[in-house]
Amino acid sequence: MLIALIARDKPGALQTRLDNRSAHLAYIEETGVVSQAGPLLDGDSMIGSLIILDVEDLAAAQSWADGDPYAKAGLFQSVELIPWKKVIG
Repeated sequence: MLIALIARDKPGALQTRLDNRSAHLAYIEETGVVSQAGPLLDGDSMIGSLIILDVEDLAAAQSWADGDPYAKAGLFQSVELIPWKKVIG
């Protein structure tokens, strides 16, 4: 099941993002469920994340989101998990 994780950073949290980036990338590598990922942008500024998870169900997506070092560091103002269907690409 594909799940789109859309996370918006708290305002002024760029340093939190930078401080936890290595741990976040390691988590992605270790868990092996991220199909696609990248930052949301406002001009040149990172304002959040879009991550496509390939997991068994919504509960597994929530568990992954809760374990993300970015989430544990308090980077996000909000996180949405939305079932997603790949049509093109």
